[in-house]
Amino acid sequence: MQLLVQHFGLVANFIILGCVYLVVMTASSLYLAPPAVGDVPAKAEKEASVEYADAQPQFTVRQAMKTWQFYAIWWLFFTNITCGIALLSVASPMAQDVVGMSPMAAASMVGFIGLMNGAGRIAWATISDYLGRSATYVLFFIIEILAFWQLAGVTGAFSFQVLVLLIISCYGGGFSCMPAYLSDLFGTKYLSAIHGRILTAWGAAGVAGPLVLSLIKENTNSYTVTLYFFVGAFTVALALMLFLKYRTRHGIACVAEAR
Repeated sequence: MQLLVQHFGLVANFIILGCVYLVVMTASSLYLAPPAVGDVPAKAEKEASVEYADAQPQFTVRQAMKTWQFYAIWWLFFTNITCGIALLSVASPMAQDVVGMSPMAAASMVGFIGLMNGAGRIAWATISDYLGRSATYVLFFIIEILAFWQLAGVTGAFSFQVLVLLIISCYGGGFSCMPAYLSDLFGTKYLSAIHGRILTAWGAAGVAGPLVLSLIKENTNSYTVTLYFFVGAFTVALALMLFLKYRTRHGIACVAEAR
């Protein structure tokens, strides 16, 4: 985008990107198709072996939204996205103002941020299969507390980029682990609808993150206070996550009691 704006202008930049997205997304969609006959197990085969997810209580949307766990998860998701999306929105100008990176170097870093966002979703989702979803979210918040704290005082470009990319990997991982975490707690039958309700946190965070950062930056003329504010937000989130993990240590059983 930086190169396109320099050579063709801002408006042409968006027209070119729109055309590229149209071609890539249309081509990518062509491989999607319904499963062929035989790809889906027959009902008798399904009944022969009871899957773990099918053996759990299956919460409806209404039942899930009556539990305090649903709202705790919403807030944790909101916090992770608010802080992550705020950092995304100022990554380039912050890199130039704080550690003196050139506009082109900062733009390149933003490109790597996109890659790390995607890689973090794959890597952390895989890790969560071994650690468990709640333990993975605890790890997310510990990493982000330490990373944001260090980011507030960093002066070197390399250290700045490492910390930003680490935070963004956790931001992406928070998205990929959420459906599985919800299925652990509420079952899979109504997962898509429950997940849709949780995703409202994404929309709210998309407004709150840049707004909070802008307000603090305008009043303090510094990114440091904002970063420490995020440290505090993640500390609260970590405490809530530990409480949620403790109360649901037996999986769905503790949540089922809330019904």
